[in-house]
Amino acid sequence: MTLRPFELPVHHWLPEPELLFDPDSIDARDIHPLRGLARFGPYSEHVLGSAIQPLRVACISTYDQEELFGQLLDEIEQQHEPIERKEYLLDFAGFESIFKTRITAAAANCHVRLSRSLDAEIVAAAQPHVELAGALTRAISALVPVRSDFDVVVLILPDRWKGFFRATEGDTFDLHDYLKGVSAARGLPLQILRESSAFKYSCRCSVMWRLGIALYCKAGGVPWKLANGDSETAYIGVSYSHRPREGIASHFVVCCSQVFDADGSGLEFVAYPVQDARIERENPFLSRTEMRRVMARSLALYQRRHAGMVPKHVVVHKSTEFKKDEVEGCFDAWSSAESIELIQVQQDLSWRGIAIDAPTGAGKKGTAARYPCRRGSFLQLDGRSVLLWTQGTVPLAGGLSFYKEKKGIPRPLLLRRFAGHGPFDSACNGVLGLTKMNWNHDGLYDRLPATMAYASILARSVRSMPEVAATPYQFRFLM
Repeated sequence: MTLRPFELPVHHWLPEPELLFDPDSIDARDIHPLRGLARFGPYSEHVLGSAIQPLRVACISTYDQEELFGQLLDEIEQQHEPIERKEYLLDFAGFESIFKTRITAAAANCHVRLSRSLDAEIVAAAQPHVELAGALTRAISALVPVRSDFDVVVLILPDRWKGFFRATEGDTFDLHDYLKGVSAARGLPLQILRESSAFKYSCRCSVMWRLGIALYCKAGGVPWKLANGDSETAYIGVSYSHRPREGIASHFVVCCSQVFDADGSGLEFVAYPVQDARIERENPFLSRTEMRRVMARSLALYQRRHAGMVPKHVVVHKSTEFKKDEVEGCFDAWSSAESIELIQVQQDLSWRGIAIDAPTGAGKKGTAARYPCRRGSFLQLDGRSVLLWTQGTVPLAGGLSFYKEKKGIPRPLLLRRFAGHGPFDSACNGVLGLTKMNWNHDGLYDRLPATMAYASILARSVRSMPEVAATPYQFRFLM
């Protein structure tokens, strides 16, 4: 039957993806990341054992904030009850209780105290943000010779420097992204703590969950993986960064984030300058040769981690459409794979989704539900595109419904397929699962899959790097 213009096809719903917390137990799984950690401990405890024991934390601070670091390490080992998001947050039982490893301050030679005169030097400088960035770069570099004596660096930024975190109008400088690029280039996992959010935020339970997960991951730990991923599928995300250089034409750096397995493991990045790109509406599109180079680097990284094997299925995500040359470049590089799926993930849409409760009696109409449509709902528009709601209501234990965004009507993602075939269930399942693989917060999900979110993070960071190294970057250095 042909649909009338105002009618839509039947929508479908995917259940919330489960996370796995023990590779040897199929029962150690939960849709709730915090509940899974509290019940089963982190995934890598069962793989690495006592490899991260204890977790040693170095510190960079101002002369008047040294005590805050010690207070924070004491606080993260204490128990905390939530005072916000009570339908989602669980009690924080202490770092060692949850992550099965002690956390301690590194040796004294791993602590850098910034000069007392730095405040005056920043204010007096013609470009205060440059002066601050330079001082912090030197402090990070001072820790390189003692890298073996610590696992993670904590950098405390006082509120009085807030006005210097970004440059003046017209400059794209961002201190956070710049420092991540600096520390990643030196192989140092860096946790940036702003005084207002890390030490003054009222819900200490929320702060400790976020900080605990971040520190554990940056030290090399794996808190969870996806429980039902296809081990023979590789996901790749592509993003671009604009890198203007004085006196020469603007350059682009193509950034690839590899989620090598469908369970979310093996994440690394490659980034390098693009030589042959066509610009349309400020978006670069690669030639066949350039896309083949990008995908060949991804293939090499995959084979390095998988004993030379090639994945059976490859899924590539990017925010712009795939041009004909880009499609051919992907197939050139991944010719040994059995199937290749190229999907554009588009965010800015006018579509919305609401839930309608069934009519309560004959002749009555349905009414708008108290909660939005369910996360995981998807609606196929045609043979090449589908709307997927990665935001929305998630059923939790005890009959509760949880809507992370709290207010507003959920916006879907538009997935447009430029290569590949078959039902959209698999493509939507893959995207939905990867929205749970951000280890840099305590949330139930993100709107974007890790492939897209992580590639964008790298794109911002490499924009601030003086040089882009040819070696891969691990995500823990940039999160």
